[in-house]
Amino acid sequence: MPEPFPLAPALWAATAPPAPPTPPLDADVRADVCIVGGGYCGLSAALHLAQAGLRAVVLEAREPGWGASGRNGGQVIPGLKYDPDALDTLLPGEAGRRLTAFAGSTADVVFDLIEQHAMDVPHARAGWIQGAHTEAGLAEAQSRAAQWAARGAPVAVLDRAEAAALLGTDRYLGGWIDRRGGAIQPLAFARGLTRAALAAGAAIHGDTPATRLERVGSGWRVHTGRGPAVRAPHVLLATNGYTGNLLPRLPRTVIAVNSFQIATARLSDNVRRSILPEGQVSSDTRKLLLYFRQDHQGRLLMGGRGPIREPRGAADWAHLERVAAKLFPQIGGTPIEYRWAGRVAVTRDFLPHLHEPEPGLIADIGCMGRGVGLQTALGAAIARYIQSGDPSCLPFPARPIRPIPFHALRRVFVAATIARYRLNDAGIV
Repeated sequence: MPEPFPLAPALWAATAPPAPPTPPLDADVRADVCIVGGGYCGLSAALHLAQAGLRAVVLEAREPGWGASGRNGGQVIPGLKYDPDALDTLLPGEAGRRLTAFAGSTADVVFDLIEQHAMDVPHARAGWIQGAHTEAGLAEAQSRAAQWAARGAPVAVLDRAEAAALLGTDRYLGGWIDRRGGAIQPLAFARGLTRAALAAGAAIHGDTPATRLERVGSGWRVHTGRGPAVRAPHVLLATNGYTGNLLPRLPRTVIAVNSFQIATARLSDNVRRSILPEGQVSSDTRKLLLYFRQDHQGRLLMGGRGPIREPRGAADWAHLERVAAKLFPQIGGTPIEYRWAGRVAVTRDFLPHLHEPEPGLIADIGCMGRGVGLQTALGAAIARYIQSGDPSCLPFPARPIRPIPFHALRRVFVAATIARYRLNDAGIV
């Protein structure tokens, strides 16, 4: 797997509490569930399984939170890419309404876990703002807000002046605010989940890549690159944008694109008070959205799409530096301290996918940029399903593994689309 540039999620690694010990697996073990992937889904599943009295063993190729769970923007946004009215009809009858309720509750799961386990995670829950940069985007935001309001969510439409006051920039025509959303230090949250899962009795092994799945009777043996294996009746694959070939065809069900982010040096007090002064996080209605927030130490973070390939150098983040200066001229010449990227797994229908190709084998893939709440909540739901065997525990049914047709060509197409949208948006911001 090619290394990102730089080699670590620098900002979050610099400001997170120390990682708990997760030593490599050094002997064969048996478990009730073997989980491959130490991100939000895998760690949440391990925690909830252990709390239910099941023996969960997590295998992580690097360290928990090394992938997208430690590289994202730390925005906790409820919902999915589909609006509530559309979600209601994706599944028939009550199942569709359960899906919408699940989507609306994902941020609750994150903040509830932080509180329940007294996690050392810098966080704030002041809401998420979606700014509209065109009239069409404004109509979309107003419709979205109305649909969530009809379901009792604490949301409000923002006019241009209200959006400017809350965001600290006059570049948007308006938007809406969803007060269920918020911000976390994402690597700190991954490490908080790790500590909570360990305390509940789960075993978590870093530097232990899973290399092969073997069917053994009615269960599984998960082989590792270090030699020892895990025997378990259930396996959960939760590697998302960093999915390898452990399960054939699974990597080709998503396009793994990189989300690029920058962070300034700490802002002066007067500038800090002029940008998102009430502590919200924000992303907008662009085809290739921009997202921004302040971290808990007063840095401005700006994120968006970059090259689909792994980054090669600081020039791959230059577009974000230009955008930050246009949106927020008050930052002046504040230097950029951190640049990093992480993979977002995008499915063809922009929905998360669950697969159960054989009894006892579950794969979860696809986050579409809302993985903090979505994958944490999915981990809890999958744990309930494994424990009970009741499919209604899952927010949506498992589906067959269907690779994206002409996957390699689709990656080329996506790369070209990203370049085109970035060019089109350059004149808007």
